[in-house]
Amino acid sequence: MIKAKAFAAPSAKAPLAPFSFERRELRDNDVHIEIHYCGVCHSDVHQVRDEWGKGMFPMVPGHEIVGKVTAVGSKVKKFNVGDLAGVGCMVDSCLDCASCKEGLEQFCERGFVGTYNSKEKDGTPTFGGYSTSIVTREEFCLSIPKNLDLAAAAPLLCAGITTYSPLRHWNVTKGQKVGVVGLGGLGHMAVKLANAMGANVAVFTTSPSKVDDAKRLGAHEVIISKDMEQMKAHMGSFDFIIDTVSAPHDYNLYLSMLRRDGNMVLVGLPDTPPTLAAGALIMGRRKLGGSLIGGIQETQEMLDFCAKHGIVSDIEMIPAQKINEAYERMIKSDVKYRFVIDMKSLA
Repeated sequence: MIKAKAFAAPSAKAPLAPFSFERRELRDNDVHIEIHYCGVCHSDVHQVRDEWGKGMFPMVPGHEIVGKVTAVGSKVKKFNVGDLAGVGCMVDSCLDCASCKEGLEQFCERGFVGTYNSKEKDGTPTFGGYSTSIVTREEFCLSIPKNLDLAAAAPLLCAGITTYSPLRHWNVTKGQKVGVVGLGGLGHMAVKLANAMGANVAVFTTSPSKVDDAKRLGAHEVIISKDMEQMKAHMGSFDFIIDTVSAPHDYNLYLSMLRRDGNMVLVGLPDTPPTLAAGALIMGRRKLGGSLIGGIQETQEMLDFCAKHGIVSDIEMIPAQKINEAYERMIKSDVKYRFVIDMKSLA
């Protein structure tokens, strides 16, 4: 077995603390990655605190993992020792159902295996990236382009693919008017990616203090969503809106911003059911959809796109020992725009 150090939550009521455990020995198709950096996602907080159902403890969170390959199994073909590699939200799936065969492992009909707070096919629990290393089957490892800043690339494996996938699936192209609801960890990536795709990007935010930053990130316009005069000026004008907000809010207001046949896609996950007015959809033949991360092939496509356009996340680096403080700050939206843990701090 391979010894690893980590930070883990011993229970839903306890702060994260140092934790030692063992990774499995390499199988023929496994890749061993020495983790250099791991991003901190808001979903880590939800799962650690049992806000999405009962978790498996002790829990080592983290699914935005980047580092260096230190060993490979005898049948591994895509990775060599010394390569930069990453692991996102999944470490396995059936690979045999219709979704998996289409490269949509996130919709595996038997359920994908999460990078943490999940169980491998043999029933052993998965531990995530707030740790010194990870062992993962080759099919779920990503190649990290060398020209990307490694630490700032880590959040691409969740925040990046979560926003890239719907932009690609709904065919956002040059000249379209694209709205981004919310300017946080997901929203700031949506702005960068949509801008690189050639869209005219507008950010919807409740915070006037975010106007300058939204424009720095690539937004062409910023709309204060609490100002109804500003909202009315843009009604019926958007081709596509990506809604990244996880707090309860009025979907109907943003649906009214869409032109006829426009699409609005949800990637945020509020904890209360929304009220949806049918007229907001019917009156413009508008469509409301949702999107979940992306498949492995599409995630690699996203990383290569980011390498081509020089896109990474805006990050604040922290040592693992600051993770509990980072969680409290993240809940208050006190980060621009993603915390990343430097795993050297666990040495």
